[in-house]
Amino acid sequence: MDATERYLFDVNGYLALPGALSAEAVVAINAMMDDRIARDVAPDATTHRFADVLDWGPQIRALIDHEPILPYLDEFLGTGYRLDHDYADLIRSGKGPIGTRLHGGAVPFDPGQWYTFVEGRPRSGLMVVAYSLRDVNPGDGGFGCVPGSHKANLPFPEAWRELEQDLDGLVRPVTGPAGTAIMFTEAMTHGTLPWRGAGERRTLFFKYDPGPMAYGARFYDRDRWPDLTARQRAILESPNARYGGRPTA
Repeated sequence: MDATERYLFDVNGYLALPGALSAEAVVAINAMMDDRIARDVAPDATTHRFADVLDWGPQIRALIDHEPILPYLDEFLGTGYRLDHDYADLIRSGKGPIGTRLHGGAVPFDPGQWYTFVEGRPRSGLMVVAYSLRDVNPGDGGFGCVPGSHKANLPFPEAWRELEQDLDGLVRPVTGPAGTAIMFTEAMTHGTLPWRGAGERRTLFFKYDPGPMAYGARFYDRDRWPDLTARQRAILESPNARYGGRPTA
């Protein structure tokens, strides 16, 4: 992570990383999603959320410790971070699975979602890596945020939370080609703009925590996937401070 990226993340609360997924990975993951859509999604459904995407196959589990993302996780979360939960969203038109309301923000303080800058480094509670599996172009909608709100000193006004209204100049849409990873702190006010793109919006979400912390109430059963590497098993540990002699089973 270079000085420019560190500055931009501290100022804005997010980074967009084009090419984080290779073209081959995008094709493979979209093929998995095609299969899930055919099995689980009604033809007339406008949106759907898929849970437990690690079960989809080894190409998805490889993203647990995806090499292009690791330096950023090291920077934001420190050593010993863990994957807290994962899912994928499909939006064909309009609102997504959780609607179009902005959520998050530095105030009121949330012990699961926070941001600080310590010893020359940005540090975060829950951190998101959102992989775009289809192109997101200007005007399409999708991920939007209020840059800098992770450091706000006042609560976000309730009257501005609904993204169906015109919030131009306040909310920044973040676009990019398929394979882009948007990394952001959950302490930043953010949400999903109504989808107006010509095709589907497909997004894969991996959410990470500092090692001693948990946001979700479910923990991973690492024995479900015998193909996990030692590093992946460590990232899927239940929350703990990783002190010497700790149980890791």
